[in-house]
Formats: sequence, structure tokens, C-alpha cells
Amino acid sequence: MDFAGDTPMSLEALGSLDLAKNAPGAGLKDYEGQIDMVALRAYRLGRVREQLRARDYAGIVLYDPINIRYATGTRQMAVWTLHNAARYVFVPTEGPIILWEYNNPGAIMVSAGLETVDEVRPARTWFYFPAAEQAASRARAWGDELATEIRRLSGDNRRVAFDHLDPYGHNVMQELGFEVMDGQQVMERARVIKGPEEMACMNVCMDVCDAGMYRMREALKPGMTENALWSILHQTNIEMGGEWIETRLLTTGGRTNPWFQECGERVIRPGDLVSFDTDLIGPFGYCADVSRTFFCGPGKPSDEQKKLYGLAVDQIAHNCALLKPGVTHREICEKSWKIPNEYAANRYSLLHGVGLCDEYPSIPNVQDIWRLADPEGIVEPGMTLCVESYVGAEGGAEGVKLEQQVLITDNGLEILSTFPYEDAFLS
Repeated sequence: MDFAGDTPMSLEALGSLDLAKNAPGAGLKDYEGQIDMVALRAYRLGRVREQLRARDYAGIVLYDPINIRYATGTRQMAVWTLHNAARYVFVPTEGPIILWEYNNPGAIMVSAGLETVDEVRPARTWFYFPAAEQAASRARAWGDELATEIRRLSGDNRRVAFDHLDPYGHNVMQELGFEVMDGQQVMERARVIKGPEEMACMNVCMDVCDAGMYRMREALKPGMTENALWSILHQTNIEMGGEWIETRLLTTGGRTNPWFQECGERVIRPGDLVSFDTDLIGPFGYCADVSRTFFCGPGKPSDEQKKLYGLAVDQIAHNCALLKPGVTHREICEKSWKIPNEYAANRYSLLHGVGLCDEYPSIPNVQDIWRLADPEGIVEPGMTLCVESYVGAEGGAEGVKLEQQVLITDNGLEILSTFPYEDAFLS
């Protein structure tokens, strides 16, 4: 049967799309037949169980659809279930995996038959939307069933991790004698090192993102709205088997400063900067988190625009050069590019991890070293990171956003996005 999980549209179809000449992404067909999905799922599940064993947990209950996908490869209404706790899975440290699927015959059928899921049952939901005033009693029924299976599969171990657990559920599990442990730590640490099949999936996603950015740049012209330009990235992603985009971070002209305004109906004018952050969840559910800044012609960028862009390029290059196996988060933070005082108030974070979404670690610039959460954490081969820059003066007219997605290798790093910087700013 066709399984609606880790498989996007056929890779043959990906490669045959009529992309513009020389567009990044035109080589997607090269991936056909090269990604072993069984090996992908086995690697990710193995990473989760490795973390569970290290902490002596009986297992983990997952509600976050991204974590469910990582551990099992199953996908069902991912964005909807981010805010509706309608499906969950118990991954024991040893033994068969049970998925409680969204309670609909079609949904249950779609999730059956995968080697990582031994049993599929209808979910017991107790969030307020379907349960209303019965939430407490339904949570008790949920807990009784879950507890029975945990005891059956894990013996006397009562240490169970949850990635998310609302108060009714937390109270029930404690009343039933279980110690509720932090599942987010388990999953973030599991996801941090990418296997070879994961990198193949991410490279497909990066190619789709590059193709979308190419189409955006080709379509950019005065008179179109920010929303119209942004929609091109969405359309390309969906057409090529991608899934969603996490933010609306595209702004133009004066709306590029400060950063974090969302795109809207502003009409793009000649001479505007166009800054955006893709935050794209593409094929196989992997994330392409790349930022670029375009110039809307006709004409050429001003000296001030070139200055902003050049500083952003310098910041990315300096901080990328710090990334090598064995370096600590503290060292990266302390040695990071020193943002000139003129731009310090509007500074952005230094870097973060990326996989199925943005993830651990998160490292700030040296001005914010007090926010460094894991000073002794180290960079390791197999990590994928996003190195960020935003340069725009407080109260300034415009700002430039750049971001590179990289893979840490045994010898340093590899830039994953093939989409180039803009020559017009660097000449």
C-alpha cells in the first residue's frame, strides 16, 4: 500500500519538473533510488533508543508530530496535530512500538504496515476541543490504557519520558505510579547527529528550496506585492513534494528594518531590498532554513545597501570558519564576529541546529553570552547548523538578512545551499 509518511512525490517527477534553465534543483532526479527509507527509519529509531537507554527510561511517549515522524516515519496532518493532541506513540526502550492514531478509519489504515510500528490503535483524545468537560475522565481512560502497555512492555521501570504532557495527563501518570521525565531532551539529543540517509533527504529539500528561490528571483519586479513573491516559494515547495513553511519572514524596503516583520500587501518598488528567511519544510519533512536578500531593479544597489550586505557576508564567513569538530559552544560564542555598535541593537542569533525543523543547539552572539544554554556542548561531525546574520542599524532605512545551512564534517563544514550570494551587492 502507499504510505503517507517519509515519501514525497516520486523523485522521477521531482527531476522532470520544468524548471527554468540553469535553475538550482534541476538535478533532483539524481536522487531517484538512492535513499533507503528503511535504513533512514532504523537509524532515527536507533538514535532515540540510544538516548532512552542512556537515561534508564522505560520508553517515551511522543505527541509532537515532528518527533513522531523522527521515531517512526509516520505522518498525519502534521500542522494540525501541532496544536491538537490527536495522535501519539509509545516507543519502549526495548520491544514493540504502539501508535495511537487519529481516530478515523482512513487515518488508522494509512499508518499501518510500516516496519517501525508494530500496532496501530485509535487514539484516546482528551484535549478540550473534542473532550470539553469530559477532559479529566477521558485523560484517566487514556492513562489506564497507556499504563497497561508500559507495564507490559517495560516491566518494573516506571521512568517514562513525554515530549509534551498537559496537566490532566501529568496528574494521571503520577497517580498511576509513574515518574514523568523530560522527553524533549531525549528527542533533541537524538536528532542532533544526522545519518547518511538523512543527509540525502536534506539535500533533496535544499534543492527544492534553491529552485523556489531561483523562481522568486526570476519573478521579482516592481509592482508585485510581498505576498505574491512569497507565494512562489510556497507553490514550488508543494509542487515538488514539500509540506509547509514555518514563518512569513519576507519584507521589502523600509519593512526590512527591524527584522521579524511578516510579509503583507506592500507593493515592491524599484531600488528596494527584499529580505527573506525560507524556514521551508520540504520533501521527507526536512527543513531548508536559508536566508537571502535580493535587490529589486532596475538600477543598482546603493553604496549603503552594499555596505549592509558586505557586513552580513563577513559575519557569515567569520562564524562559519569557527565551526569544526570539537569546538565548544562557549568558544564559538566568545570568538564570534563582533557586531559594530551601529548595528548591535538589531542583532540576530548566531546559529542553531536544523533537521526536521529548527533544533538544538542554539548559540547566541557574544553580546548575549548570558543566554548561552549549553556552554560545554561541542560541535560534532554529522551536525547540521544554520549560521545567521542580520545587519540593520537601529532606526535605519533597511536591513540585510543572510543565512547559510551547513553540515559539519570530519574536517570542517560543507555549505548545503547552492544558491549564490547576489553579485550586484558585491561588485
